[in-house]
Amino acid sequence: MPVNTDSGATAWLLACTALVLLMTPGLAFFYGGMVRTKSVLNMIMMSFVSIALVTIAWLAAGYSLVFGDDLGGLGLIGGLDHLGLHGITTRSVTGQVPTLLFATFQLTFAVITAALISGAIADRANFSAWMVFVPVWALVVYAPIAHWVWGPGGWIHGMGTLDYAGGLVVEIASGASGLAMALVLGPRIGFKAEAMRPHNLPLVLLGAGLLWFGWFGFNAGSALAADGTAAAVFLNTLAAGCTGLLGWLLVERRRDGRPTTFGVASGIVAGLVAITPSCGSVDVLGALVIGLAAGMICSQAVGWKFRHGYDDSLDVVGVHLVGGIVGTLLIGLLATRSLTGADGPRGLLYGGGLAQLGKQAVAIVVVAVYAFAVTYAIGRLIHRLMGFRVSEEDEMSGVDLALHAETAYDHGVLDHAVRMGPVTALRERARNHERAQDPRPAT
Repeated sequence: MPVNTDSGATAWLLACTALVLLMTPGLAFFYGGMVRTKSVLNMIMMSFVSIALVTIAWLAAGYSLVFGDDLGGLGLIGGLDHLGLHGITTRSVTGQVPTLLFATFQLTFAVITAALISGAIADRANFSAWMVFVPVWALVVYAPIAHWVWGPGGWIHGMGTLDYAGGLVVEIASGASGLAMALVLGPRIGFKAEAMRPHNLPLVLLGAGLLWFGWFGFNAGSALAADGTAAAVFLNTLAAGCTGLLGWLLVERRRDGRPTTFGVASGIVAGLVAITPSCGSVDVLGALVIGLAAGMICSQAVGWKFRHGYDDSLDVVGVHLVGGIVGTLLIGLLATRSLTGADGPRGLLYGGGLAQLGKQAVAIVVVAVYAFAVTYAIGRLIHRLMGFRVSEEDEMSGVDLALHAETAYDHGVLDHAVRMGPVTALRERARNHERAQDPRPAT
């Protein structure tokens, strides 16, 4: 180990990197349970394949574009000095940890950010187009935003905007991009007319639990040290997840008359989304407030898609975009020097005036507009070149059978479907079911 590294910090970040990587399989289960049975494998695959695609893009150019020395001194993008991790060795150090470990930790953030977008286009996306989209998006959308906020010389960082673990970089970027892709692909067949409820709520809750577990690495690992700040961030993450859950249930109880298990899972995620940017800037009271606000606001925001006509299938906009905005903006009200430092910024409610609130708002608008506009352009281009949406017949029969010749629950259909074609096999199954229900004897 290089002499300038801290063994405790390195061990802690190794564990946190594994935790954050686990979040993407957790997201796969979370999303997989939320879709209908005919799309569950496709949904899970979209998350898992993002791990491979973003990793290749990150190692090739992503790390350099984010954390390379600023190109041109404008704060817009990193240089190309570290393409293929060139120049980074086992003796390279970032803070108190090996740079190779820091690069891997940051890679896991990029992975789950890309995977989050898949929830907005569930049930209808061409898997091949998704495989083209993910690495392009990671380099053209994620990398510049991450450089602005976290990279050396990034203009948003230089402006004094606070984003501890990714409210701008992860949540708002993925939420705005999800909205763009939902508009590119258009609504699912039956949107507004059919309920399209989650097919497996235990799977959703399992995914939410894995996400919550991994989120401690996501937030507390961003301290890059095993110290008091990491402990405070860890506690804030727990507190916000709890009040997010309760806030969502309060709205459900008042609006619908009963709390739901789906509300529990969604509320947890909403609280965690909101505390992500603010966990290193607010005390535990602020974390409780932010989680509660996110749970209540996001539970209302998920219904906006029906009012405005965009089919955000799994509520990427309602939870990640809206929750990210809530958490990033409330830093301007609740930031306290007990976390930001003796000379650090303070929120309006702690005597800091309106300056910090204004900085947070500017960054939110710029990141959301950039992510939406560029993602929309990428999505439209890929759709024109190769088609980003499956055919109506494939969507009706289910993308699992149509695109992968697999099904999550009916194990006997696979070989039959491969020989006959998925749509024909599905129709024959329906005819066989009708014959089995017919009480008349066969002739």
